[in-house]
Amino acid sequence: MLAEAGAMSARVCLGAITGPHGIRGLVKVKPLRRFSNSPFTEAPADSAAYGPVEDETGNRRFTLRVTGEAKGQVIVAVDGVGDRNAAEALKGERLYVERTALPEPDDGSYYHADLIGLEVVALDGTLLGTVSALYDFGAGDVLEFRGADGKARMLPFTEAVVPTVDLDARRMVVDPPEGALEE
Repeated sequence: MLAEAGAMSARVCLGAITGPHGIRGLVKVKPLRRFSNSPFTEAPADSAAYGPVEDETGNRRFTLRVTGEAKGQVIVAVDGVGDRNAAEALKGERLYVERTALPEPDDGSYYHADLIGLEVVALDGTLLGTVSALYDFGAGDVLEFRGADGKARMLPFTEAVVPTVDLDARRMVVDPPEGALEE
């Protein structure tokens, strides 16, 4: 996705603005998750706790103030946004913070941006591809990787299927269930 392959990302996406909330310029932010097994921020309201955020290009900075939560999203006031039209114009904006502003994740947890671009290898060392995305469809985290053929493959992102994640070596070892990688 947005992290540079082969290097730890300098910025991490905290979430995305999904639309306006009301008529006074508030926006709804869907916080992204930290993988695996814990919310990206320990509490969704911490989305504004790491200082100003930037848009995807890094050209615009936003200061956020959390005002509430609703249906898994955070309701946020954005400095300089005072009406529904201005809030609507921000819909779809991804919000980034410097990686150094975030706490180190707990053991067994990873920042999504740190996993994108990792090599995916089988237990026997066979290169299977490169991590292209991680998803949370509600039933658990899913790892997507692309092989040399360009095809996307998916595996559950669990300790049983992904027993080793080595950020320093920029690789993860997978033990896919039998038949999981067959077409």
